[in-house]
Amino acid sequence: MKAIQTVEIQDPVYEETYTAHIQKNDAAWIGWIPEVPEVECEEYTREALLKTLVKDLHAALEAEQNAWEKQFEADVKAGHLDYLSEKALKNFREGRYYELDKLQELVEKTDK
Repeated sequence: MKAIQTVEIQDPVYEETYTAHIQKNDAAWIGWIPEVPEVECEEYTREALLKTLVKDLHAALEAEQNAWEKQFEADVKAGHLDYLSEKALKNFREGRYYELDKLQELVEKTDK
């Protein structure tokens, strides 16, 4: 086996960059993305491996997004988030809120 190389992979849809680890293994190349453990594959060429890693990464991110959306919808339907809207309405009625412009101003001050 050859030394492990690292390659930056950009997902164009989610606009995130991930580090792929690739390695020549006899007649094939193996690759994986540590940040997304379900993404690991093997191809006969480095170029094919990189294409497969990009495709599999995007598929894994899509699956994660879909699972998150399903869970969020289930939580909303079950009323698990009702307390948040109740708290927001209470704060609004009591005058404890900021206009968006003022909130943005406060956020920018704390970022400095």
